Amino acid sequence: MANKTRTQKVVLASGVFDLLHLGHVRFLEEAKRAGGENAKLIVVIATDSTVEKMKGKKPIMSEDQRRALVESLKVVDQAVLGYEDLDIGEVIGKIKPDVIALGYDQADMEKEVKEYVAKHKLPVQIVKTGKYAENALDSSSKIKQKIIDKLAK
Repeated sequence: MANKTRTQKVVLASGVFDLLHLGHVRFLEEAKRAGGENAKLIVVIATDSTVEKMKGKKPIMSEDQRRALVESLKVVDQAVLGYEDLDIGEVIGKIKPDVIALGYDQADMEKEVKEYVAKHKLPVQIVKTGKYAENALDSSSKIKQKIIDKLAK
């Protein structure tokens, strides 16, 4: 058992996770798989203030609720709230991931992570996950729009 712990890879994933949906679950499952057998998945949840800065509005669910929901998923080993200043270096330094998994829609984050990892010559694998089931309720925006459409009828 001790040997498995030593060789266990840590995978880092992050996101807002507002209105948790199947696309989030598939992203996290793929992220954990990227670390191989017995990987540990740590998920950083964007704080309410970070979401407001990034998207111009607060999320529907509070940061504490979003963190608790994500951590309750069986694929997730630990969920933590992010840092207010969006410092990717601080996150990487604290979690020390072997793998950083990015969603298909995290292009800005991908650029920032790649630059940081290259600049600091870190032995971190960066993987990008796929997009799931077109036309499904695979994003919080689609869920919100469907609710609006239903209420308008």
